[in-house]
Amino acid sequence: MLYNLGANLVNAFLTINGAKAKVYGKENLPKDEGFIVACTHNGYVDILNLGVSIYPRPVHFMAKKQLFDMKVLGPLVKNLNAFPVDRENPGPSVIKIPRQLIKEGKIVGIFPSGTRSTENTELKQGAITIAQLSKGKIVPAAYIGPRNVKEVLKRKKGYLIYGEPFTVEAGKEGREAATQHLENELNRLIGVLEELKKK
Repeated sequence: MLYNLGANLVNAFLTINGAKAKVYGKENLPKDEGFIVACTHNGYVDILNLGVSIYPRPVHFMAKKQLFDMKVLGPLVKNLNAFPVDRENPGPSVIKIPRQLIKEGKIVGIFPSGTRSTENTELKQGAITIAQLSKGKIVPAAYIGPRNVKEVLKRKKGYLIYGEPFTVEAGKEGREAATQHLENELNRLIGVLEELKKK
């Protein structure tokens, strides 16, 4: 399976260059059920470290539709269990695919933070809606470390932490409360990592 080969190659690449993230809170990951992991995002190395830290369970990442249109990267992304999302014109599949994956006991990876604050809010709300409809748990996660290959080759250290899983209550109020909780948890976990990084 391409995912297994990719995970092992990524693991070797990060380990050799001293960029494999030190992981905290892995005991918070549900073991026998599908769930969403919502992680901070500032590059693509956080995606690699997240996938490696959860392996051998595969993570099905929500990825921008544009990636699938690329000649070389498109087929690779698809074979690595990612599924496309059109952020400009999101359709029913944005909810349907991850909801089905969670019901099948699989892990869905969402990165609800980026460069645009409006996008941040939409992705956080998307993660919350998926969790509410699938009745799946959300595990907040934060990453600090190298963001690209250049920084990996400079042997920058990475740090990854998982917070406690939570569920989303029914209704609009449940979504609003959970969205705020996710925001608070992501900020808190970044702060925890900053402190751990100093030690």
